[in-house]
Amino acid sequence: MNRGVSARRNLKSSRPGYILEEQIGFILRQVWQRHATIFAREIGNNLTPTQWAALSKLTETGPCSQNQLGRLTAMDIATIKGVIDRLTARGLTETSPDPEDGRRLLVSLTRAGQQLAEKAVPNAVAITKETLAPLDAKERETLIELLSKLR
Repeated sequence: MNRGVSARRNLKSSRPGYILEEQIGFILRQVWQRHATIFAREIGNNLTPTQWAALSKLTETGPCSQNQLGRLTAMDIATIKGVIDRLTARGLTETSPDPEDGRRLLVSLTRAGQQLAEKAVPNAVAITKETLAPLDAKERETLIELLSKLR
């Protein structure tokens, strides 16, 4: 056998040290893309995932500072500011002085924001359900547990 052909065959059959499709970042990005597609189709109301996170967390916690809301929703300062600016422009959130610290503003839901958040909850639940649909109940629980460990 020709030595060059044998060497090329060995190169093709040897496994590279890095297979993109096996990397956690690549897999998470694909899962996120699938989830984002489901989210965009199901949430309605022209909400982005970050806007929904802010509305949802404000529903849960009530008024809080923009910085605290950013921490609670895992958004950096610039991102949460943009999100709140857009939600405020849509009349879904508002700011008011913090009675305990006049230098700080509290972000809260407007009545329209509360109504929209309440209306969107069933859609948000359906989004999670559809995203996790390929898994059985035990697999869903395990996935959430494992991903929580990686935060």
